Amino acid sequence: MKGSEFLRKVKAIAARKKLTYRWAPERGVGSHGTLYLGERHTIVKDLKKELGPGLLADMCQQLGIRKADL
Repeated sequence: MKGSEFLRKVKAIAARKKLTYRWAPERGVGSHGTLYLGERHTIVKDLKKELGPGLLADMCQQLGIRKADL
């Protein structure tokens, strides 16, 4: 899954669960940015590159969502 696809799917989860969603590309270095979901946040790397399975699992854990929900 690419970073941009991850953002789209998390945005849909936020709408379903009625959580605030905010993407802040200025809160990162280079191609990285910060994704806020409710009270939680995670760093998303380059939106055009694939996210590895370990990184994807860690990002889901940081946001408090299940990988299966994506």
